[in-house]
Amino acid sequence: MKLFLASSNPGKLREYRELAGDAAVDLELPPAFRDIPLFEENAPTFAENSAGKALHYSQFCDDLILADDSGLVVPSLGGAPGVFSARYAGPDATDADRTRKLLREMEQMKANERRAHFVCVTSIARRSRAIAVVSGSAEGVIATQPRGDGGFGYDPVFLIESRGLTYAELPPAEKHSYSHRGKAFRKILYVLSPAFAATFG
Repeated sequence: MKLFLASSNPGKLREYRELAGDAAVDLELPPAFRDIPLFEENAPTFAENSAGKALHYSQFCDDLILADDSGLVVPSLGGAPGVFSARYAGPDATDADRTRKLLREMEQMKANERRAHFVCVTSIARRSRAIAVVSGSAEGVIATQPRGDGGFGYDPVFLIESRGLTYAELPPAEKHSYSHRGKAFRKILYVLSPAFAATFG
């Protein structure tokens, strides 16, 4: 099965390919992706941005389009960065810039004030028709400084308490078992499976 990922983020494409593993799913960018009009992710929720993006790009491709909107939610910051996670430190900021801003904002916070969760809403669409919208989340705390070289985005400061390691310190396979994106993608694979079709088709 081929899925086209509506994203210009190389880290996200790499992670989805790792998640696909042995599932016989081929993940690629849509043909001429950079020539397709950009979808503006300006909705107030992850679900609206995810579904809107999948529907938008499905107009330009006959195959299944997969899109997600994901981000870090810190309750003590009023839910920030939230849907603005990728733009938290400005439109041209790097992952390191965004992480530095987050740590500055949380510098005086202790214990439960540092609790956070990742959210991922993943959608699939074909020819302007939504097929599924699913979500996954992961609980953690924000570390006081970056740790680890893996992953991308806020991974170096998102600490899984039960492991005592950040996303960026975990081996990819273990990270995917915990991660918000891994949980959502496994639901997508089920929606696309013969078992789902037999039950709900």
